[in-house]
Amino acid sequence: MLSKAEVISLCRGEHGDPFAVLGLHADSKGRIWLRSLQPGAKSVSIIDADNGEVLVELAQRKIEVLGESSGFFEASILGRSKSFDYRLRIVWPGGIQEVDDPYRFSTVLGELDVWLLAEGSHLRPYERLGAHLREIDGVKGTAFAVWAPDAQRVSVVGDFNTWDGRRHPMRLRRECGVWELFLPGVAAGACYKYEIRSKDGHVLPLKADPYGFAAQLRPASASIVCELPKTVTRASVAIAAKLNAPVSIYEVHLGSWKRAEDGGFPDWQRISETLIPYVSDLGFTHLELLPISEHPFDGSWGYQPLGMYAPTSRFGSPQGFCDFVAACHTAGLEVIIDWVPAHFPTDEQGLARFDGQPLYEYSDPREGKHLEWGTLIYNFGRHEVFNFLVGNALFWIEHYGVDGLRVDAVASMLYRDYDRSAGEWIPNIHGGRENLEAVQFLRRMNEVIGLECPGATTYAEESTAWPAVSRPPSVGGLGFHFKWNMGWMHDVLDYMTHDPIHRRYHHNQLTFGLLYAFTENFVLPLSHDEVVHGKGSLISKMSGDYWQKFANLRALYGFMWAHPGKKLLFMGGEFAQWKEWDDDASLDWNLLTFPQHDGVRSLIRDLNTLYRNTPALYEIDFEPAGFEWISANDSDNSIISFIRRGRDRSRAIVCVCNFTPVVRSAYRIGVPGPGAYHERINTDSQNYGGSNVSNEGGRVDAVKIAAHGREWSISLTLPPLATVFFEWIH
Repeated sequence: MLSKAEVISLCRGEHGDPFAVLGLHADSKGRIWLRSLQPGAKSVSIIDADNGEVLVELAQRKIEVLGESSGFFEASILGRSKSFDYRLRIVWPGGIQEVDDPYRFSTVLGELDVWLLAEGSHLRPYERLGAHLREIDGVKGTAFAVWAPDAQRVSVVGDFNTWDGRRHPMRLRRECGVWELFLPGVAAGACYKYEIRSKDGHVLPLKADPYGFAAQLRPASASIVCELPKTVTRASVAIAAKLNAPVSIYEVHLGSWKRAEDGGFPDWQRISETLIPYVSDLGFTHLELLPISEHPFDGSWGYQPLGMYAPTSRFGSPQGFCDFVAACHTAGLEVIIDWVPAHFPTDEQGLARFDGQPLYEYSDPREGKHLEWGTLIYNFGRHEVFNFLVGNALFWIEHYGVDGLRVDAVASMLYRDYDRSAGEWIPNIHGGRENLEAVQFLRRMNEVIGLECPGATTYAEESTAWPAVSRPPSVGGLGFHFKWNMGWMHDVLDYMTHDPIHRRYHHNQLTFGLLYAFTENFVLPLSHDEVVHGKGSLISKMSGDYWQKFANLRALYGFMWAHPGKKLLFMGGEFAQWKEWDDDASLDWNLLTFPQHDGVRSLIRDLNTLYRNTPALYEIDFEPAGFEWISANDSDNSIISFIRRGRDRSRAIVCVCNFTPVVRSAYRIGVPGPGAYHERINTDSQNYGGSNVSNEGGRVDAVKIAAHGREWSISLTLPPLATVFFEWIH
């Protein structure tokens, strides 16, 4: 018989090695004993799994623990000298249950898995950790595995065991600090968490599974047993082709693009039926979703995720998200998701002090806590955490088929003194401010994606002058394919706030970006961050009266689509939403009944169409050969003009921007050569709500009059507050 001390330890949920005592065991005399812990049960019997024969009823030990009977049952089995397949018949106050005993099954993790997890070198740790539907020895159930190396004891609790941490304590694989258990009969849809007793004996708040593939809708926070989505087959696309392709991104917060009729969240099917046709009609090439990993607080917009492996339940099931991505691909849209490896919230059901000690986070708050956001920073120096995040990047690409990851808050990862004063941060081993572990993580993440998922792309939201963000690690870069151009965005938006009479003094804000435009592979972002927290909407930032605000916005969009770099526009910007973005309400779709708003949307559609059909506007985005200034210095008139080129040098786009409300007649600019210049887009067109000032017939012929250092030139009528595109073919 088991010693009284061990029985009490089991019943108190303190025993750290349940497989050593539960299930079938032989004693020193060769007898086979069966032990089972079933708190609250009236009786437990053992059944031969082969023939259904009841072999023996187990006796409950007469020990009271914490004021109740032990629930510990045991008996020796006569006539048996070795292990055999059996089941348990448990009589509960409410009925009888026949189950397979979890403690008769062997280990969940293989030896190779254990060592790969211990080394942090398992490329896809989610294939072993988390909850996986499996069949072992002909029995269906769920295999659970969770990393908690400093725990004294870990149990699986859920709606299948009345959330009782005494019922299903797990086995520790000491080599890698992972606790594991196969629970027969637990099927898809079961809710579960982990009950963890820290090494000092304290029982922690129940923890959701870091590798959970589905989760309950907040405020509930349990993980849900869910089949791992099937791997998505994707065509291998050379990254060079991606860099030289048109990329026009529509950024969306799904919770507020268009609410459901009852005011709640739409489901994936409804989103597919409404969002995808809308974005396709406007000619965008990519759809970017604010983070869709599970998160507890709506107001974080997903940027404080807890369930890194679970699509948020706000919009339905994981399969629904799979179907949505597939529908995007059918419509010709690529899908980018915002991904947040920089930090995580402190909610008690999450990763914070997961096993009672700092585990996923740095232990010292000078390294491990974001002062501004009140969140915790991943410990990039710990290889298991490193592996958790790199595996997560692969997971979204391979199992949901997303085409790219936009990595949030990269600057906060790169610098140890980010948002910290002197004395509030710890230098690296060389005494510098760079987070060398985070740099190594970002490089490795990008390398793995490049090797394992050719054609998938990564985008860095990085706001500093860190060098070579979008260059390969082999040449000292971070390995991203694209970087958001935050400097261009800040300069241009500030310029547009100035009254046109003063813009001559800020002219360099239009032109400065071209001094560094080819140092990185840039995306020009007019993102969600620019229309919240009192910043106002894009249209509200524009200077002037009602008409001028629209004209300024249209001119800005024209300049943006002509400028080197890929394009990104946050939802609502395409029809000039007046009010600041509200994450708790739909966009103001009623504005589209007004011609000025619908005109802006028509402009976006036409800009995307021209952009996608004109290689000169995208083919050489990241090389000086794709751009030539005609005139960068006409600050007195607040006019700039330039040329965009593709590989075919016989074609070019000439772009002229007039940022004053004055019509400029007979304005001469130098051009690449002789021939006709055809007006392709004029943001002042009446089709967009403009005053319709144009060059008669939309065609201007070059004459051999020198201008701007060029032999040939054209004389233009420039509309007020407008951008005009001319195509040259010869």
